[in-house]
Amino acid sequence: MGKKTKVALAIAAASAAVWAGTKAVAKPQKREDKDVLNFTRPIVLARHGGGHLAPEHSMLAFKKAAECGVDGFKVDIRLTKDEEIVLFHDASVEGLTGATGYVKDLTLAELRKLNIGENFVCLEGNHPYKGEKVEIVTLRELLEAFPDKLIYIDIKDAPDTYEGSLMPSKLWRLLEELQATGRVIVSSNYSEQTDRFNLYAQDRVALGAGDSDLAKAYTSLTSQFGHLYSPKVDVFETPLKSNVMNFDSPKFVKFLGDLNCHVLYTGINDLVTMSRLVRTGASGIVTDRPDIAETLLKKYAQ
Repeated sequence: MGKKTKVALAIAAASAAVWAGTKAVAKPQKREDKDVLNFTRPIVLARHGGGHLAPEHSMLAFKKAAECGVDGFKVDIRLTKDEEIVLFHDASVEGLTGATGYVKDLTLAELRKLNIGENFVCLEGNHPYKGEKVEIVTLRELLEAFPDKLIYIDIKDAPDTYEGSLMPSKLWRLLEELQATGRVIVSSNYSEQTDRFNLYAQDRVALGAGDSDLAKAYTSLTSQFGHLYSPKVDVFETPLKSNVMNFDSPKFVKFLGDLNCHVLYTGINDLVTMSRLVRTGASGIVTDRPDIAETLLKKYAQ
């Protein structure tokens, strides 16, 4: 036996010993139950209110989605200059006709002057809201308008910005004031923002995964040390795949399900894929087409 072979065998033996040792003592911590996540069937959330049917994050979109019977909405939030929490995806307002600047540099009153529906193109290819004023919506308005809906909230402001530093506390105070802590999920692509929010929430609010949380879960699953993984969030909203990571598998759903975590697949806009993902064990779907998802909802309501 050559020297290189002996070294390889020694490394393999050592790795196996480490794995066996950690397997024997590891006790991954499951997430505690959250009432908002006690689903009796797969749920459907309208992303940005259902942005393929009406201007995203508009009250028009939320009302259309609600008429389709969705369980709730997935929304993005940003902080204005006068520290109001508004529903808006991009940092800049440049995409709106005649608008310049950033959400953080404009007051709510200034943002209200913008028309977020003017450039919307419907599925038929026309501009149904051309000339009709469609205003930006605050998170407060959404929570008050739909008290029976689950709201998945994504903090978009980065933690190293002024507005980002204020957002976790501002959000917590708003949810407490409206007594909405038990019907929301709070997340951010910046896991640090979710951690900051949880300093106030103290695990009393369901938390969603950020990019690093999702990557860590997937890496843990595909490594030999998945038994060491203890999640710090309750919900993983994920695309079907990202780069080399394929999240589209029953194994991934079961891995997280065994830890009392839920998987929601996002950007799913056709009924065939929705149905297939639900069959794999997904807790639900986040879609731009609540009208298509309505068929799925009716099926599981029977």
